[in-house]
Amino acid sequence: MEEIIGRWREVNRANWDERVPIHLSGSFYDLPGFREKRDVLRDFETAEAGDVTGRSLVHLQCHFGQDTLSWAARGARVSGLDFSGPAVEAARVLAADLGIDARFVQADVYDAVEAFEGATFDIVYTGFGALLWLPDLPRWARVVADLLKPGGFLYLAEFHPFTNILDDATGGTVTHDYFDESAQIWDDPGSYADLSAETRNNVSVSWDHTLGSVVSAIAGAGLRIEFLHEHEDTLFPRYGNLQAGSNAVYRRPEGLPRIPMMYSIRAAKG
Repeated sequence: MEEIIGRWREVNRANWDERVPIHLSGSFYDLPGFREKRDVLRDFETAEAGDVTGRSLVHLQCHFGQDTLSWAARGARVSGLDFSGPAVEAARVLAADLGIDARFVQADVYDAVEAFEGATFDIVYTGFGALLWLPDLPRWARVVADLLKPGGFLYLAEFHPFTNILDDATGGTVTHDYFDESAQIWDDPGSYADLSAETRNNVSVSWDHTLGSVVSAIAGAGLRIEFLHEHEDTLFPRYGNLQAGSNAVYRRPEGLPRIPMMYSIRAAKG
């Protein structure tokens, strides 16, 4: 176990590298649909980030760049970074096919400052399912701060850590320790995008971070929290009893108490 945790970056990269072609060809990411629409951002993200026209934006842990290129479609000058070589190559091909001027760099997120050769940006964006792959949030937040221009801001949209403590069937029973931020080792074949996909590199290492840890890391890096918003819906059927609503979101059935399932943070650099 310790040996696997010690190789977390190598293990996770192999896992993600293998899943890139699965994600490119499957219906989950709907690449043909994206080529037509060129925008997969959620309404609350674009409202909270505001007008990005002409602003430089870097997307950390960008996978193959759908969200990155969506910001470009809204007028931003975009760059993306991911540690997966196949993902970055796919992002470059997609950008070229769509005629979008975008820069994609392969590097570990902790090495982003060096990877972009000291360049700074108006906006640092990071999206859903990113932070659980990082063992050291304060270090990540310092990287974000170093990437930002004075007056720039971090915009983060993530799945709420509260959802991880509840049972998968109904989300009605506490089954996990919210404050346990230790490494977790998983051995899961397939992908969230295709559970039946045949895969070999099935081991991964992740960390569940509390909301307090995220906020404290961002504040500790010298960024000023402008808002923390919690959202009652989510992007996938996290629990077996969630119901699909409009705009491709899922909510708890009517009559059940609401819980936070996503959150968003905007934090500025002075």
